[in-house]
Amino acid sequence: MEISQAKEAFLLISKNFDLEISEENLTEKMAIELLGKAIAELLNQNLEKLLQICYRVDLDENKLKQILHRSDPDFVAADLAQALWDRQKLKIEIRRRYSESK
Repeated sequence: MEISQAKEAFLLISKNFDLEISEENLTEKMAIELLGKAIAELLNQNLEKLLQICYRVDLDENKLKQILHRSDPDFVAADLAQALWDRQKLKIEIRRRYSESK
């Protein structure tokens, strides 16, 4: 049985934020909302840890700077959550394509 891309992306990124899946039918929207809440907390309490996570996830540095400096302050966490989510999905897609071509 193949795990859904949303659940796989959440499993990958949740390790960095110490998040747990409590919802069996996790949707992409739900995952991004959970991620946004965790990011908002780190923005307020531990920016260095958040930046380390962004580096580990391999979020483009220019994208990170753009979000931190140009996003509306009320939407920084949500924009960053979306960017990290998109990066994880891309990594999964590349990994799946590579494994299928073997």
